[in-house]
Amino acid sequence: QVQLVESGGGLVQAGGSLRLSCAASGIVFSSNVETMGWYRQPPGKQREFVARVTSGGDIKYADSVKGRFTISRENAKKTVALQMNSLKPEDTAVYYCTAGRLYSDYFSTSSWGQGTQVTVTS
Repeated sequence: QVQLVESGGGLVQAGGSLRLSCAASGIVFSSNVETMGWYRQPPGKQREFVARVTSGGDIKYADSVKGRFTISRENAKKTVALQMNSLKPEDTAVYYCTAGRLYSDYFSTSSWGQGTQVTVTS
């Protein structure tokens, strides 16, 4: 079973930056982490997709974060990071790292981290 541990959340003013990191451990097969990514859950709302990257480097972003967030991964270290710039109050959420496989354009997630809080003040 894959364990995902996030780090890097915190409190920041609007316009600022934060970097989230996530490391996979446990019984990690390449297929379990073929695709890694981030979702977020704003207060009182449903969890939503943020970004994902495959082991081959195929990247997709939610429209709301394009041009501001950058996802990256290191396959050998089984880590994924999310650089968040130009943060807005509406980016406030619990951010979750996830891993799984990509089927066509469908991200089938099989593992989740515990989440890390990101709060952006105006």
